[in-house]
Amino acid sequence: MTVEHVTAAVRPATPRQRAARAARNGGEPTLEFAERVPYDAYVHASTLHGLQQPLSDDPGEMSFLMVSQIMELYFGLTCHELRHAQRELRANRIWDALPPLRRAALHLEGLNAAWQGLRWMTPADFNRFRNLLGEGSGFQSAMYRHLEFLLGLRDPALIRPFRRQTEVYAGLTATLEAPSLWDDVVALLARRGFAVPADLLDRDVAAEHESHPAVEAAWVRIYADGGPDNHLRLLGEALTEVAERFGDWRWHHLKAVQRAMGAKVGSGGSAGLAWLQRSMARVVFPELWSARTAM
Repeated sequence: MTVEHVTAAVRPATPRQRAARAARNGGEPTLEFAERVPYDAYVHASTLHGLQQPLSDDPGEMSFLMVSQIMELYFGLTCHELRHAQRELRANRIWDALPPLRRAALHLEGLNAAWQGLRWMTPADFNRFRNLLGEGSGFQSAMYRHLEFLLGLRDPALIRPFRRQTEVYAGLTATLEAPSLWDDVVALLARRGFAVPADLLDRDVAAEHESHPAVEAAWVRIYADGGPDNHLRLLGEALTEVAERFGDWRWHHLKAVQRAMGAKVGSGGSAGLAWLQRSMARVVFPELWSARTAM
């Protein structure tokens, strides 16, 4: 839905108008509306609650379906914040990049909390409806791929499943080919005078999760300055929080799979647990971690 459609359905109210309404209502909430309830017009709650379409009568499937949808929303929200941070970093506004990064870390906490809704699921519970998913798998989440690519975990092969979804494929291709958040951070360090080799500013995506000595040395220098005005150090800590919370999500994912299906082959054709274990070896913001050994 476009912004125009939202604003057409929601009528803005000034503080004076809200106070006048409260006075007319004697402090009670408004109970009569000429049209759609304003909350639903803004949040689209009725639409959200109509998106759950289980394929079986098993009561546990609703948990699986809704938690998956909640995670999709958190993927999108985190991507929104990371792109905001990228715009600020490209404009050399480090201080202004900190709030969206901190919000992203909090959104990732919410994402991690969503796993709690599936802790009840044993293999027997999952098997009651798993066959109905066919080849459907979280591996096929386009928004999760956007999130990975933004964090610097870029693999061109992972957009192949979307080739026949033209708009989705185009969006993923654009994110894959654009600089990641970490690319923007490294470019910022170069602009701030750190000895970052020019070829590192166009790092091959296959090597993006590997640590480079020059970037590592830059972070060692940055952290050596403990002054309150060291915005680069604050940036490093905000990025660390994002990386940690994302790592937590990958760990919780692995444990949820292990709990619900053990080491069975994944629904989407992957090796399941083994695939997730290998993917966890790809490090987000690698030099930010390797530099700590030299600090």
